[in-house]
Amino acid sequence: MSRTRRAVVRREELEIHGQRVCFSTGGEGPALVLIHGITATSRTWREVLPRLAEHHTVLAPDLLGHGESAKPRGDYSLGAYASGVRDLMTALGIDKATVIGHSLGGGVAMQFAYQFPERLERLVLVSSGGLGREVHLMLRLVALPGAEFVLPLIVAQPLRDAGERVAGALGKLGLRAGPDLEEIALGFASLGDTEARQAFVHTARSIIDIGGQRVSAADRLYLAEQVPSLLVWGERDRIIPVQHGREAHRLMPGSRLEVFPETGHFPHRGDPQRFVELIGEFVAETNPATVDMARIRELVLRGAA
Repeated sequence: MSRTRRAVVRREELEIHGQRVCFSTGGEGPALVLIHGITATSRTWREVLPRLAEHHTVLAPDLLGHGESAKPRGDYSLGAYASGVRDLMTALGIDKATVIGHSLGGGVAMQFAYQFPERLERLVLVSSGGLGREVHLMLRLVALPGAEFVLPLIVAQPLRDAGERVAGALGKLGLRAGPDLEEIALGFASLGDTEARQAFVHTARSIIDIGGQRVSAADRLYLAEQVPSLLVWGERDRIIPVQHGREAHRLMPGSRLEVFPETGHFPHRGDPQRFVELIGEFVAETNPATVDMARIRELVLRGAA
């Protein structure tokens, strides 16, 4: 992909259904919607957004309950998040997009594909949730009764101190210094106010129990037949194992799997240049999905048989 002058990515906000939604956007060309993971924000894409915006229109929201967006008492299910992404696209006049989801955002992206197939051109899952049971212990612990009362003790100090303290604890759980530790520590440090903690707990418990992930798309991945699909994983992912990506690749007809050997749960942070080049290649070399409802009906009936 040829390099040009770095595009400008702006921070903006809109009020949708009475709630503030903040997002990063910029560039021109085929639309890319990038969805972050739990406790994260659109900031997780900071190293790749300007480069992707050289050839694409990019949109990276802070999901409700995260970052600078509102944190209402409400629905934090995958379906609600997918509807929120659709509503933001509609408000900005983006009819269709390649949707890129990381971790929790991968689950949101798959739910978006399931609910709004006519709005999806391609699907990119980055170290995605929703593809298997296993997930790191620190997220499973949130499902325990009383976890919401322990979180304030962890993040009670100023954000910087909390980040350092969380980083030390996560290091003892097997996460090494680098982008993974930095991103996760920042995420937990962001839970300094009550509304953010409540949103985090509600979100986590909607998809995770003490045994691991309890929401799985594995039984309907065959529906991805009509959608160009790319799976990106870090070989050293300690949050969601790379085996989930390999198994999903097997179940998704025509999908492509790319494993980054030296990265963990955040491959877009561990090797941003390769990530940008890979997304550019994928968009350039595939045709946008077209919805054939008759074919979808045939697949659903066959799967239900």
